[in-house]
Amino acid sequence: MERKPTLLDRWGKPVRRSVLREEVAAPTLGGVRSPMSGYPADGLNPVRLANILRAADQGDPVQYLELAETIEERDPHYLAVLSTRKRSVGQIEITVEAASDEKPDVEMADMVRDWLKRDELTEEVFDILDCIGKGYSFTEIIWDTSEGQWRPARLEWRDPRWFRFDRVDLATPMKLDANGQEVPLDPFKFIYAQIKAKSGLDLRAGLARVAAWGWMFKAFTQRDWAIFTQTYGQPLRIGKWASGASEADKSTLFNAVANIAGDCAAIMPESMTIDFIESANVGAAHQLYLERSDWLDQQISKAVLGQTGTTDAMVGGLGSGKEHREVQEDLERADARALSAILNRDLIRPWIDLEYGPQKQYPRLKIARPEVEDLKALSSALGVLVPLGLKVGASEVRNKFGLGEPKDGDEILTVLPKVNENAPDAGAGQGENPPDSAVKYPFNTQRGKSRPSAALQAENPPAGHTAPAEFEAVLAGRLSEESKPAMAAMLAQIEAMMKAAGSLEELQEMVRDGFDNLDAEPLAEILTEAMIAAEAGGRAAVEDESG
Repeated sequence: MERKPTLLDRWGKPVRRSVLREEVAAPTLGGVRSPMSGYPADGLNPVRLANILRAADQGDPVQYLELAETIEERDPHYLAVLSTRKRSVGQIEITVEAASDEKPDVEMADMVRDWLKRDELTEEVFDILDCIGKGYSFTEIIWDTSEGQWRPARLEWRDPRWFRFDRVDLATPMKLDANGQEVPLDPFKFIYAQIKAKSGLDLRAGLARVAAWGWMFKAFTQRDWAIFTQTYGQPLRIGKWASGASEADKSTLFNAVANIAGDCAAIMPESMTIDFIESANVGAAHQLYLERSDWLDQQISKAVLGQTGTTDAMVGGLGSGKEHREVQEDLERADARALSAILNRDLIRPWIDLEYGPQKQYPRLKIARPEVEDLKALSSALGVLVPLGLKVGASEVRNKFGLGEPKDGDEILTVLPKVNENAPDAGAGQGENPPDSAVKYPFNTQRGKSRPSAALQAENPPAGHTAPAEFEAVLAGRLSEESKPAMAAMLAQIEAMMKAAGSLEELQEMVRDGFDNLDAEPLAEILTEAMIAAEAGGRAAVEDESG
């Protein structure tokens, strides 16, 4: 029995296929991996926040991760911009490039393409991109082996609180086992995603560390604003008691004025007065809270999306909306490339190794918005350059047009040659020129068996009827007429090169490369026939003169 080769993961650990068939990081309510979360954001202040971040730096990220999740729940602005960044990548179409045009490589690429059609993939990608906020994320691969094959059945997001980093380097991810011990990740079982906001340890590279400070100060501002809003404009109630009132009477009076509405209530004797000094700008005090909250939101927008133009409406802001959108697109491309590399490393390569064994080259998953490309111009250029000898991979062309590899039994589209019945020698199988071509006759001539030109068949001119000069004129005229199709064919190819070339240098290169492929045989045959006719006509003229 052939023994399967030992597979190793990216850290050099051997893969255990028996473990891959199980869920190894599922949550349990009463176990180590509990879905219940704490709320370290309650009563948060600068000292507590600093302690939370310091503990995460030292390898205990639980409270930091709980705080990051709480900020997403309590700050609508942070949730909106972070979700925008994640969902902009999640909606991009995913393509697969085969390693080569060889049948096994195409088969592997088609297998991945078929898997990508799953409707759940969008939400799975969204969960993987949880690493943008927290700095890293873990996704367990649930493998399907029901029919003897290896195939990812689903991708399950796992709470990052259930994972740690090696205490030696604080960089190698570890998993908490059922006993709470830190153990290495099971090979080929997890997608470990990192998309860093800054260089350094993953524990310190998440956007949530930046957002935590802004959110805390914004929470202070919102609390003060809420208190101000609750009391501003409320009437001040003052109860007055007469001299000689008992403590019970005073208590009854205070309860009465306090229960009317709000907290702006007081009691005092009739003989006492209180002066209230109002600030001159108290009417605009609420604007201070608004401006501070908006400013903090703008800083969060800059941190998450790199700009403010697509989230915060500002009159007279720097830069146009188009420029701000371009900045966001730059981040989108960077996130998409990073995610592509992560999935190729932690999902595609392990899958191919399990199903087919280790390969020298692997299919590449690519997440990118298609570049605007003129496919019509590409088709025209290929129609010219391929006949001239340019070698182009069929899989590359199919990828550009979004076409898959034809399967056995599929009806294959082919090009049927067109016949121009109005052109000379149409029966010889000549094709047609493009309708906008300035050349009269078709090019890319598909010639049949060579046949002599009827117009240039040598005939001895009758003696005394055709002078040599007249014969030469007739021969030259016929040669000019009969060579038109052959000359037009070559000129049409040059004309097509001129249309496809972007510069004179490119045209020069195309003519140089394609010179050897020009079909000069038809013209050579006509010239040969003309030379034979001229030889025969000359002999006839000599014999006529000597006779």
